[in-house]
Amino acid sequence: MGNSFGRLFRITTFGESHGKALGVIIDGCPAGLELDLDKIREEMQRRKPGQSKITTQRKEEDDIEILSGIFEGKTTGTPIGIVIPNADQKSKDYSHIADKFRPSHADYTYFEKFGIRDYRGGGRSSARETAARVAAGAIAKQFLAAKGISIQAYVSQVGDLSMQIPYQELDLSKAEENIVRCPDPATAEQMIALIDSVRLDRDTIGGVVSCVIKNTPTGLGEPVFDRLHAELGKAMLSINAVKGFEYGSGFEGVKMRGSQHNDAMVKEEGKIKTRTNHSGGIQGGISNGEDIYFRVAFKPVATIMQDQDSINEAGEAVTVSGKGRHDPCVVPRAVPIVEAMAALVLADYLLLSKTNKLEEI
Repeated sequence: MGNSFGRLFRITTFGESHGKALGVIIDGCPAGLELDLDKIREEMQRRKPGQSKITTQRKEEDDIEILSGIFEGKTTGTPIGIVIPNADQKSKDYSHIADKFRPSHADYTYFEKFGIRDYRGGGRSSARETAARVAAGAIAKQFLAAKGISIQAYVSQVGDLSMQIPYQELDLSKAEENIVRCPDPATAEQMIALIDSVRLDRDTIGGVVSCVIKNTPTGLGEPVFDRLHAELGKAMLSINAVKGFEYGSGFEGVKMRGSQHNDAMVKEEGKIKTRTNHSGGIQGGISNGEDIYFRVAFKPVATIMQDQDSINEAGEAVTVSGKGRHDPCVVPRAVPIVEAMAALVLADYLLLSKTNKLEEI
C-alpha cells in the first residue's frame, strides 16, 4: 500500500539498501512510446552514488535490467518491470547498530511499526530506494517530452548559501556542468567548498532543490483534495530527508498585498497568459499553462561521522558511532529524484485529464 504511487500512471517500488536488488513495476504507461534506453541510463548516472568528492563513496553503477513491457524499443501497454542490482553492499559497516537506533533515522519508527527492522543501511527506509523512482521517472519524462513538457531541477541553496538569481535569468542546463548541480558557476564553487568543508568536519548540511516545469497544458489537476500542487507536495515530501515544499510565491508571498500578488491576465497571440506568475502555474489546484515552479527543502543527512547519544532496543542508553559511506549533503544527488517525482505526477495527471471531457474519451 505505501509502496505504490499514482493512479493511472502507477509505480510500485521494491528492494532494500543492502538487498540483492531494487526494482520498480510501472503500470499504465501508454503503448507505443518509443523509449531511448540511453536516456534512462543517463538519469540513473545522475543519481548514482560515488560520482564526486561531495557524495557518498559507495560504488554502484546503477545499471538497469528491463524485464517486461517493452518490445522492439516501444512500450507495449503492459507492466514495465525494471531491476537495479546492488553491487557494493558492505553490510558489516552496520553491524555496530544492529540493536541501536540512529538519531533522526527511521530505525526506531520502523521497529515500532513492524517489530523488526533491516539495520543494514536502513533497509527499505534508505534513500537508495529512490534509484527505482528515478528509473520510472525517466520513462515518465520521455512520455512528457513527447508532449513538449520539460522538467529541470537544480540546487539553489546549500546551508545558508543561497543563489538569488531568478530562474528566468539562468541557463538551467548549466546545472549539469558542475558536481553540485547549481546553474550559476560562481555560486556553485562556493557551494562545493562549503560541502567539502562540512565533510572534513565529519558533519553534514542541508539545502534546497528548485524545479521548473515548462509547457504544461492548462487543465491538469483535480478540484478540492487532489489539486495538482497538493500531489506535487506529496510526491516531494515522500522523498527521503525532505522537510519542506513550497510552490509559486510560497512563504514569501505572505509579505505581499493582494494587489501585488494577483497575476493579471492578458491575451497574447490568441493565448491567455498572466503578466506575473506568483501562482506558480497553478490556480484552484489546476494548471493554467504558465511555468510551474517549486522549491524542496532537504535536511542535513542524519548519519554523521561523530559519536551521538541514543537508545538501543532494550531501552538502554548507548553511544552510536558514525561509520559507513554517506553523503555530506544530499541535494546534488536529489536533483534527478525531484525531477523523477515531478514527472510521475505530471504523467499521471496528463492521463487523468483525458477522462474529464466527454469529447476526449
